[in-house]
Amino acid sequence: MREINKIIIHCSATPPTSDIGAFQIDEWHKKQGWGGIGYHFVIRRNGKIENGRPLEITGAHCKGQNKNSIGICLVGGIDADGKPQNNFTDAQFQSLRKLAADLKNNFPQAAIHGHNEFAAKACPCFNVREFFSGDK
Repeated sequence: MREINKIIIHCSATPPTSDIGAFQIDEWHKKQGWGGIGYHFVIRRNGKIENGRPLEITGAHCKGQNKNSIGICLVGGIDADGKPQNNFTDAQFQSLRKLAADLKNNFPQAAIHGHNEFAAKACPCFNVREFFSGDK
């Protein structure tokens, strides 16, 4: 298994009316010439967690950080005009907390970050550190 020291949270940069999942993101990433979906997990609008790239395979989700990280993508993150917006559902946030806790149990040394901590992007369109500040 890879040595994991980061869990990086992303958004799909889709409006809340677009309920896509891992299959669609996999298709998008293949069209960009990638080998497939770059995220390890996708959390749909209803909170369903879908598997993306297997954990033992390096992701393709955060330039310079992929080797030792796990990528989680929340579906949503922009408004109807394409502007960054924290429009995630309660179900998505509940699933994110559960998934992150499960991953931290398996990789206790992994710190949780937002994509925007490593790139000049709004992604994931909310403050990840603040969101997890009460979690142990």
